[in-house]
Amino acid sequence: MCGVAPAQVEAQFISADTYTRYELLAPETHQFKIYYEVTETRAGSRFHFNQIREGSEASDESVLDLATGKPLKFEVVSGTQAKIDSPVENFSATAHYIKVFLAHPVPASGEYRLEIIKTYKDDKSYYTEGDQIVFKRPLGIPRNSIILPTGYEIVSCSVATQVLMEKDGRLKLAFVNPGSGGQLEVTIKARKLPVLRKP
Repeated sequence: MCGVAPAQVEAQFISADTYTRYELLAPETHQFKIYYEVTETRAGSRFHFNQIREGSEASDESVLDLATGKPLKFEVVSGTQAKIDSPVENFSATAHYIKVFLAHPVPASGEYRLEIIKTYKDDKSYYTEGDQIVFKRPLGIPRNSIILPTGYEIVSCSVATQVLMEKDGRLKLAFVNPGSGGQLEVTIKARKLPVLRKP
């Protein structure tokens, strides 16, 4: 079944062609690894800012230049600090951001493609409920995929999704956010596959 939350417009950075992959880690850790691909399109821009979701504990951050595969320098800054480097953007004063140093300014009519990798710990977004695991999170990115832990099957999903199998056997749920600048309320429930005993 499909359910879309009422549109809640947030401050949008000038970027395009965004995609996020969430890999759910061991349930008891409440952690999931995020791969966020984004294209910076502002001519002359030397930085890209990615907000760390409030309520989530971030770790293991890294950033890649997708054109070269090389790592990019970054640092975590406050919203106040970010505003100094990019006065035209809207930043929350209480939030923190990953500030990415681009290898070169974005050219006129050009773009800069990058991938931000990080691990979040958030027991309100990823938790167990009886014998099931639950991933419940509002997502504002147009294209998303959620990868279940090894050995888990889908019980339910609140949005229309395409189910694929990764090479290592994990299930991937891929879906799009049809809204424009709004949040898609996603709730996925899964359970561990029963262990087949040999006769």
